[in-house]
Amino acid sequence: MLKGFKEFIMRGNVIDLAVAVVVGAAFKSVVDAFVANIITPLIAAIAGKPDFSKLAWHWHKSVFQYGAFLNTVVSFLLVASAIYFAVVAPLNVLAERRARKLASGVPDDEPKPEDIVLLEQIRDLLKAQQQG
Repeated sequence: MLKGFKEFIMRGNVIDLAVAVVVGAAFKSVVDAFVANIITPLIAAIAGKPDFSKLAWHWHKSVFQYGAFLNTVVSFLLVASAIYFAVVAPLNVLAERRARKLASGVPDDEPKPEDIVLLEQIRDLLKAQQQG
């Protein structure tokens, strides 16, 4: 039972996921500080409200505090845009370059993963077996 658990933990996917969670949490604290210390005061200078969390709407003796929600939405939008511009857009550019390079007939410099090489060898052996 412990051997199976050890194999599960030592798989690359679990370790990669753990690292991603830790880096994501650290990135969130950076974005939260950026929102709290730069974006919110900037919007406050324009809109006149220094703290969105105090914003509320009163209706029929009920209070709807939507300011904290606005803070969360701004934080989410900043995280999403930072991830897009720092990770997704550069990876898309690299993928397009690689696709153009492969389409022009230039061989790929990136070595194939070991499992792909093994699968190609199995495919070739099966083809040779069928032909001979």
